[in-house]
Amino acid sequence: MAMALRVVVPPHPLIGHWLAVLRDRHTPGPLYASATTELGRWLSYEALRDWLPHRSIQVDSPLAATQAEIVDGDVPLLALPLLTAGLGLWQGAQAVIPSAQVRHLGLQQQGIRGLERPIPPRSGVLVFCATVATGESLNQVLDRLAELGVRGDRLRVVTALASGPGLQLVGERHGDLTIYTAGIDPELDGDGQIVPGIGVVAERLFVGPLLEMAVPTP
Repeated sequence: MAMALRVVVPPHPLIGHWLAVLRDRHTPGPLYASATTELGRWLSYEALRDWLPHRSIQVDSPLAATQAEIVDGDVPLLALPLLTAGLGLWQGAQAVIPSAQVRHLGLQQQGIRGLERPIPPRSGVLVFCATVATGESLNQVLDRLAELGVRGDRLRVVTALASGPGLQLVGERHGDLTIYTAGIDPELDGDGQIVPGIGVVAERLFVGPLLEMAVPTP
């Protein structure tokens, strides 16, 4: 693994709690969706802690004028959830960065839908990838972003869970990246799934709730 790759696992009890909910095979679909949303919220908060542009202004409090720090709205933020499973994380992140622009990314044979247009040079970019398993899908996104001139400190990735092999693959090509995740698991199985992992996110996030809401035919 490239030594420059920075992987942050925030030591927050709530992040550990919601990851445990995702790991449990008995977690029902609606609760799984809630846990994904909460991880998106907390991981985005951590990713923005030392990265979100801000500036100092003077405000008038009820008693006196004082200096205050506000988010710098002149520096745009672009959110890139990787469809479809990345939408769960993005749903939580919206509460943290409600003014961010968003482009939904879809992997296709002819390229990545959502990255056809240029990205403004000052934009901070957050990629929401449900998990980093083999790392191949994330690398496709990062390769295209690099072609658009987006890499280094203006780019960060939020993911619920990563595997050691996936991080190694990503680090070999994109060592200047920072990834925020709730945990790192050591292995992949023969199907490329993270072990012990959190299951197939798209199935548990979307298919599970739909099945539970379905009304059986008499």
